[in-house]
Amino acid sequence: MKPLSDPWAAPFETDMRLRMVAACRAMNAGGLNHGTSGNLSVRLDQDHCLITPSGVAYDAMEPADIAILAQDGRWRGPLRPSSEWRFHADILRARPDAGAILHTHSRHATALACLGEGIPAFHYMVAVAGGSSIRCAPYARFGTKALSDLALEALDGRRACLLAHHGMIMLAATPEKALVLAREVEELAATYLLARSAGSPNTLDDAEMAGVLGLFASYGTPDFPDDELSRMDERLPETAAS
Repeated sequence: MKPLSDPWAAPFETDMRLRMVAACRAMNAGGLNHGTSGNLSVRLDQDHCLITPSGVAYDAMEPADIAILAQDGRWRGPLRPSSEWRFHADILRARPDAGAILHTHSRHATALACLGEGIPAFHYMVAVAGGSSIRCAPYARFGTKALSDLALEALDGRRACLLAHHGMIMLAATPEKALVLAREVEELAATYLLARSAGSPNTLDDAEMAGVLGLFASYGTPDFPDDELSRMDERLPETAAS
């Protein structure tokens, strides 16, 4: 990769540009996207973000090609920001919990979105997106304020949504976590479509999904509840030499 042309770029920005390029290339290499579709943004501060350029193949994209975008639409960089800059700016403004926004056109999630359907609680892992379902926003033309408004509504209380006749959006703390979430949602969409091809999948009720969401709040931490598991405070006894 070519080095950044701006020697005054802050270390965080320099590092994040490299990570954004890596995430976008992994997105396409992993089958979550194709061609120049999809886009990624990362929050820089309260008023600015980094955002991938419009119409550039990710294998050819360099860290310096990523634009800086202000909340009011002003931008700086060698290439024009993604045509979807509006929903990136609006989501980052409305969701202080979001550090990165990833948009993909993955196959199964997009197929489901073309039916105008979201993903119900057919599997407990739907909770990975923050709620008891993954909603599908109604259709609006790409790059418009109307699409941004509909996406924000579908993302209310959620970390992911589908976009009718379009694709999906994820929000997370980092580009790497957004990519992981995209893989999870795409797998859920694929499994849901497969289950539907064999019949009508049963869904978990709201009470069960509320319980799952409660567990997800501490999943992967020492605070995850399990009455049969406790931390061992003492060292294991020395084993006798054979």
